[in-house]
Amino acid sequence: MRRRHFIAASAAALAAPWSIAATELPKGIVKIYVGWAPGGGTDVFARIVGQKLSELWGRGVIIENKPGATGALAAGFFAQTRFTEGLNLLMAHVNTHAIGPHIFKAISYDPLKDFAPIAMVGATPHILVTSANRAGATTVKEVVDECRKNPGKISLGSSGTGSVQHLCAAMFNMAAGVETIHIPYKGSGPLQTDLIGGQIDYSFDTMTAATAQVKAKKTAAIAQTRVKRAKGFPDLTTMDEQGFKGFDVSSWYGVVGPKGMSADLAAQINADINKVLAMPDVVARFDGFGVEDGGGSVDKFAGFMASEFKKWGEVVRTAKITEDA
Repeated sequence: MRRRHFIAASAAALAAPWSIAATELPKGIVKIYVGWAPGGGTDVFARIVGQKLSELWGRGVIIENKPGATGALAAGFFAQTRFTEGLNLLMAHVNTHAIGPHIFKAISYDPLKDFAPIAMVGATPHILVTSANRAGATTVKEVVDECRKNPGKISLGSSGTGSVQHLCAAMFNMAAGVETIHIPYKGSGPLQTDLIGGQIDYSFDTMTAATAQVKAKKTAAIAQTRVKRAKGFPDLTTMDEQGFKGFDVSSWYGVVGPKGMSADLAAQINADINKVLAMPDVVARFDGFGVEDGGGSVDKFAGFMASEFKKWGEVVRTAKITEDA
């Protein structure tokens, strides 16, 4: 675990436990739990939001990292812990709340029942990338043609079994009617090293992780995976535009609270997160990472989580993905 405190102005004495409907924040420490190590996308976004919330609330916000099991370690801890003091929040992620529970037997929490949805922070596209030195496809159609000419031989790397990169590749296989080899890595760092070196052919890596290598011309971008082009890559066409209609994959991030959090408190925190997401400097930083579509109501985020859980469950079952595959 690693902690970092955001120092704010003088703390106000705010009362009321989190389980009681209130218009004030609970007393005690404010924590945002993150299921990944410091420096990753989820951690970076939590720290941006946490710092701004500390300024709004006039009190420090601690980011507490509990990395492991593609975020499920922190999510499981959060779901099972009965918090008795302070304000405790969790950065939910597509892996922890939409994909992992369909794949990993060790996950015992219910992503839709064991947490209180609060606010959508944003979503980032993935980018279909290959080595800049690799002679081959420059369009999705050419990738499909290459896969059909070499069935079961073209490799797609991911940051691990059950990761959103893995599931995105599975969606591609089903939509294109092709068979590829899945190569799991322990994160995007080693994946990119092998991709640049030509040890693997392609990856649907996150825009957050892939951007630096694409801009450095070490990898080449072929398509992005949300229906609408991200502001950070306005000239890169989408899978939808290249013939895969309705193809929509993103890594998304949101804030949830403990099960049983009052609707009033969730609405108050939601309103403050919406204020943060509208701040010009936050917008600028998020645009640089390709983070878009954050904000909205508690109900909107709850509905989004439910739809994502259903969508990825269908992909897992159709593609017959297991924790051993």
